[in-house]
Amino acid sequence: MADLTRQSERLLQDGRRLRDDNRAGGRHRAVRGGPSIGRGSAELKLKAWRRKLVAMTIAVFVILAGAMVAGLILNGIGFVGIMAVALAIVVALFVLGKFPQVKVPQRAELARTADARQLVARTELWLEHQRPALPAPAVTLVDQIGVQLDALGLQLEHVDPAHPAAAETRKLVGEHLPDMVETYRKIPASLRREERVGATPEAQLVDGLGRISEEIDRVTRQLADGALDDLAIRSRFLEYRYGAGDMSGDDTGPGVPLGDTASTGVPLGAPAIGTRSEKH
Repeated sequence: MADLTRQSERLLQDGRRLRDDNRAGGRHRAVRGGPSIGRGSAELKLKAWRRKLVAMTIAVFVILAGAMVAGLILNGIGFVGIMAVALAIVVALFVLGKFPQVKVPQRAELARTADARQLVARTELWLEHQRPALPAPAVTLVDQIGVQLDALGLQLEHVDPAHPAAAETRKLVGEHLPDMVETYRKIPASLRREERVGATPEAQLVDGLGRISEEIDRVTRQLADGALDDLAIRSRFLEYRYGAGDMSGDDTGPGVPLGDTASTGVPLGAPAIGTRSEKH
């Protein structure tokens, strides 16, 4: 009887989760055909569409050129020929627009990607295709990670691939993150909400993705520290070099002389001031 009660409670909980999920649009409907989670994956898909557009243009040109040659040889292709050309163009555009699909990298390919910047973009594309199998809280985290990977990719543009931070990024993005998602997907759907070792697999996935998100943010900040320090140093230099008074045009304000003022009292780097005094 107690087992029956627990099963009933679990079914009720599953029903409530499904109801809330459907009210939010459904996890599958929310992600299928949705926008890219990051700039890297969007650029990969855009490149694929550009290749398709080039292939479509070439196909239409070849069909029209073939029709013109046939018309010259046969002294016209007639109504049937025109309809055949139109049908050939439609079929070519449909087939080339449908195939080939955007190539989604395999799990093993991510770990073999040496370029950290390319790895970020390919991981974004791989994550997009995992979203339908993830619970709603994990989908939200995946979208957040996509934005973080964009910021990380920008920092990696100025980092030597041999830098330790690049190696850490490859391990984090190319191994730990896909491993977490792949391990969850191997669990049967009927067991993903059963509590085990103090938490359900869904909760463990969400907790793991949260930790990975924090680590990506930490690595990004670590890589950005150099640029932030350079900006602070340049800002302090400009403040010391020119001062507030010089920036506003006040010659009596604080500033650093541009040259030797011992003999003339006029900075050597300011000939315009000396010219005005000679005219007077």
